[in-house]
Amino acid sequence: MRITVLSGGVGGARFTLGLLALLRERLPDGSGGTTAEVTVVANTGDDMWLHGVRVCPDLDTLMYTLGGAVHPGQGWGRREETRRVSTDLAAYDLGWDWFTLGDLDLATHLARTQLLREGFTLSQVTDRLCRRWQPGVRLVPMSDHEVETHVLVTDDDGTSPRPERLMHFEEWWVRYRASLPALRFVQVGLEGAVPAPGVLAALTETDVVLLPPSNPVVSVGTILALPGVRAALAGSPAPVVGVSPIVGGAAVRGMADACLRTLGVETSAAAVARHYGLRSAGGLLDAWLVDTADSGCVLGLAGQGWLVSAVPTLMTDVAATAEIAAQALALVGREP
Repeated sequence: MRITVLSGGVGGARFTLGLLALLRERLPDGSGGTTAEVTVVANTGDDMWLHGVRVCPDLDTLMYTLGGAVHPGQGWGRREETRRVSTDLAAYDLGWDWFTLGDLDLATHLARTQLLREGFTLSQVTDRLCRRWQPGVRLVPMSDHEVETHVLVTDDDGTSPRPERLMHFEEWWVRYRASLPALRFVQVGLEGAVPAPGVLAALTETDVVLLPPSNPVVSVGTILALPGVRAALAGSPAPVVGVSPIVGGAAVRGMADACLRTLGVETSAAAVARHYGLRSAGGLLDAWLVDTADSGCVLGLAGQGWLVSAVPTLMTDVAATAEIAAQALALVGREP
């Protein structure tokens, strides 16, 4: 069985952890793994240069989570982390107090940067880093080219018209908690980027494609905006299933509502489904899994041609998440 996941950071990583637990139980290989082949295509639009090193937040969150090294309380970064380097940088009046690199995490960024400067691609570097963590999936960046998401924001300083400025998505997301009104998202470098080796094949040569409850605008949405990805997904013979990141009219994690609002999309499970679109009507999805809190939208979506079901979708633990993955696969007859 071949499964492809298009993932952002924390939500996608936790979903994939549950998916792997399901596959190890249903399709065991006899040595603690699974006979299924899972490819995770990671968003790299959140990547940035910081302190001279290349930081890839979503790639690292996936690698740490699936490799058993993630900080359990945060859902990102390394467990048992220290921040002596960031503290000392602050003594030089350098660094950002809203985005600090842990000492263990910094080792990953230093290793990545050294390998990139030696001429290796981001895909090759990711393979190298994954040798240590053994995530149990083939983890690939969406592109080997640098793509960075920026946000055009307005500052409410009482003037009219309000001044506009462009900032990196991570600053808008982490420092300002998406509180500054966003006019639009600007994906710098996207036009000249191409999918990393294996990405398009992972979409077309697979048994099912899963869109986990990651941010539909700046995580999954950035992957889909990469030239060639949307066309490959739309033409794939495999069914495409999405899991709603919205429960009861609110984002499960983060500020996805602010991102959706920027695009004029309502913060609801049904609206996000329509944002992705039904594949038979020119969109991308065949099926959509929503939480029981949003069961009221099931009949309406089903009447429009969606394969849709409502189940508990809160990823409270690995077992609960494995059941969510099972329900998503069952929607399109791919449950192992």
